[in-house]
Amino acid sequence: MNLELNEEQKLLQRTVREFAESEVRPLAREIDETSEFPRETFRKAAELGLTGVALPESEGGAGFDHISYSIVIEEISRVCASTGVILSVQNSLYCDPIYRFGTDEQKKQFLLPFARGEKIGCYALTEPQAGSNAAALTTKAVRKGDRYVINGTKAWITNGGVADAAIVYVNTDPAKGEKGITALVVEQGTPGFKAGKEEKKLGIHATACAELSFTDCEVPVGNRIGNEGEGYKVALTTLDGGRIGIAAQATGIAQGAFEQALAYAHERQAFGHPIADFQAIQFMLANMATEIDAARLLVRKAAWKQDTGARFSMEASIAKLFASEMATRVTHKAMQIHGGYGYSREYPVERMYRDARITEIYEGTSEIQRLVIAAWVLKTF
Repeated sequence: MNLELNEEQKLLQRTVREFAESEVRPLAREIDETSEFPRETFRKAAELGLTGVALPESEGGAGFDHISYSIVIEEISRVCASTGVILSVQNSLYCDPIYRFGTDEQKKQFLLPFARGEKIGCYALTEPQAGSNAAALTTKAVRKGDRYVINGTKAWITNGGVADAAIVYVNTDPAKGEKGITALVVEQGTPGFKAGKEEKKLGIHATACAELSFTDCEVPVGNRIGNEGEGYKVALTTLDGGRIGIAAQATGIAQGAFEQALAYAHERQAFGHPIADFQAIQFMLANMATEIDAARLLVRKAAWKQDTGARFSMEASIAKLFASEMATRVTHKAMQIHGGYGYSREYPVERMYRDARITEIYEGTSEIQRLVIAAWVLKTF
């Protein structure tokens, strides 16, 4: 693994940072306050190839690797965590499983326009009573001839309120447990499919995170991703890639908060000196910089492992666990350095502090990441 970015990756990083500064940052505070999904920003991101970063050009993607993908999510999340996770879901949770498990016909219909950013996708696994224990989902689908009839409810679905299609994980054979789960693509406008209320959340306000309901919703068997009963495998392997995206998001949030704290420490005067002159502040900044660098290296190691084609579940969980908990610590210190102003919405660290917290929860809680890591560690002995 080469720790130095290649020229293509460096150019991408510069391009995305310029886009983030010119197009994303100016709207970050506004969409946090209004909870408005940034459709125009999404469209502009698509023009840069950011809605299908690691997909081949033949499939509508930009043809980069997964290290490049992690760079994209970090740079966007550095200025706006909502926009960062919107793109992460589009890339990792919607496009990637259709690319890896879909048929050629499914790719034409359900991948190409999404990888190009012409349409928005989402990943519908979580239910009101099935979060960490995804195998306990109760949304059911009964096959009737060449169609499935779906009934149930999904919760906390990022992009769900605006998505043109959802990959919905359903139970087609409850007696088989996780082996009875199947993945189906359901398009917006399908009778019986409805996006419900958007959740009122602590952070990432602009993500159109909604409840999805299905009432006698019929979809063709041709919308099934993989074979019947393979949905749990599709879901978990998809989450491996998604965890790299969230780890990159957490790293970006922390980087943005660190930069704000560093600038404020030089500007703020106390006892006749910039507070950056005081050792207490210096130690906080040193710890922040160290943890961010460690998280970034873990993210890139996991992305590199994914690019090799080898199994990367443990590396993804390690990166996600450390980066998410690091983001909470770093944004906490950034707020502390700002003092009372850090608690004010006048400064972006308040938003970053709120946004960071979710990274320890979605795509698998920190506790689930520890279980995954422990399982892999114990296999080696």
